Amino acid sequence: MKSKIRIVFLKELREILRERRTLMFLLAASLIYPAIIGLVLNQMIERNTRTEREGIEMLVIGGAKAPTLMAQLRERSVTVTEAAPMNEDAIGNLLRAKKTVAVLRVTDDYVANYQAMRPARLELWFDSSTESGPQRRDVEEILQAYSSNIASARLLAHGVSPATLSPIELQRHDTGTNASRSAMVIGGIIGILFLPAFVLNLSAAVDSTAGERERRSLEVLMAQPARSWELVVGKWLAASVPSVVGVTLVLCVAHAILRWLPLEEIGMSWSLGWGELMLVCLVTVPLSMLSSALYIGLAMNAKTFKEAQTTVSFVTIMPVIPGVVVSFMELKTATWMYLVPMLSNQTLVKELAKTGDIGPLPFVMTFLCALIPALLVVAFASWRMKSEKYVLGV
Repeated sequence: MKSKIRIVFLKELREILRERRTLMFLLAASLIYPAIIGLVLNQMIERNTRTEREGIEMLVIGGAKAPTLMAQLRERSVTVTEAAPMNEDAIGNLLRAKKTVAVLRVTDDYVANYQAMRPARLELWFDSSTESGPQRRDVEEILQAYSSNIASARLLAHGVSPATLSPIELQRHDTGTNASRSAMVIGGIIGILFLPAFVLNLSAAVDSTAGERERRSLEVLMAQPARSWELVVGKWLAASVPSVVGVTLVLCVAHAILRWLPLEEIGMSWSLGWGELMLVCLVTVPLSMLSSALYIGLAMNAKTFKEAQTTVSFVTIMPVIPGVVVSFMELKTATWMYLVPMLSNQTLVKELAKTGDIGPLPFVMTFLCALIPALLVVAFASWRMKSEKYVLGV
C-alpha cells in the first residue's frame, strides 16, 4: 500500500473506530444473523425429534356412539373432551377462540351406517388460519388408520385378505446423504449470512464522501498533495474493513453453531471444516469491497448526505434478488451462478456442504466476479473525484 493511500486509509479507519454505534452494530450483527439460522434449525430438530404427540386437545360431539374410536384416540395421546351438541356457528366461534385444535362430530346416523357397512360419516371441524396445522394432520392420520383397520377386519370376516386392496407394494430407497440434504435446507437460508457485507459499511462509505463534502472537510483533504485515485482508494479500503470483519465474524459464529447443533437428529450434517470456511471468508472479501465501491460511487452523485443515504439504501436490496429468483424458479446449480455477486457465495457454500470437493474454479470465479466490478466502480469514482462540481456540491 503506497504511503498516501495508507495515510488516507488510517485517517478514515480512525474515524470509523470512533463511532461506538458502528462497533456495537458490528458485534450485534455478528450474533443476530447466525442466531436466526440456529433458532430455525433448532425448532426443526425439536419438532422432528418428539417421541409422541403432545398438546393435542380435541372436543368430540357424540363420542359415545363410537367408543372404539375414542379409545384409539386416547391411545395415541389425544386428549378427548366430550361436548354437548352445538350448531355450526358455535363450533366456528370455539375454533376462532383457539380453545381446541379441532372438533370431531359423530353424526346421528353413524351407528346405523356403521352396522350396515355403509360409509359412516365423521365431521372434523378446524380453523386453517391457526397454527395447529401439524396437530390437525396428526388427528387425520389417526382417523385414517382407524378406517383402514375397520376395512381390514371386514375383509377378513368375509374371507378376503386385506392384501387384496394393496396389489402393489412400494418400497422407497433414498440415496441422498446427510450432507446433500443439509445443503438443500441450509443452502436456502445461508444467504442471510452474507447480508452484512452490504450493511456494515454503508454508514462509513456515505459519511466519508457525501458527509465530508457537506461538512466542507473534503476540500481540505483534496488540497493535500495526493491524487484523486489515492483518496478514493484509501476511503474505499477503510469503508470495507467493517464489512469484511463483520462477515468473517458472522460466518465463524454460524459455522460454530451449525457444528454444535445435533443436525443428525433430522437426517442432516454440516461437514465444512475450518480450513474450507477460511477459504469462503477469503473469497467473500471482494463482496464487501464491491458494496463499499458502489456506496462511494453513488454517494458522490448525491447533492446531500440524506440524498446519498436514500440512494445507496436500494443497493442493500439488490444482492438478495438473484438468490430469491433462483429459489422460486428451483434452478439447478450452474456455472453462471458463480458469475453473480452474492449468489456465487451462496452457491459456493451450498456446494461445499453437499460435495466437499468442488475444485478451485468456483473459488476463483466467486473471488473475481465481485473484485472486477469493484475495481471498475473505484476507477469511475476516482474519475468523478476530479470534477470540481463534485467537490463543491453544485
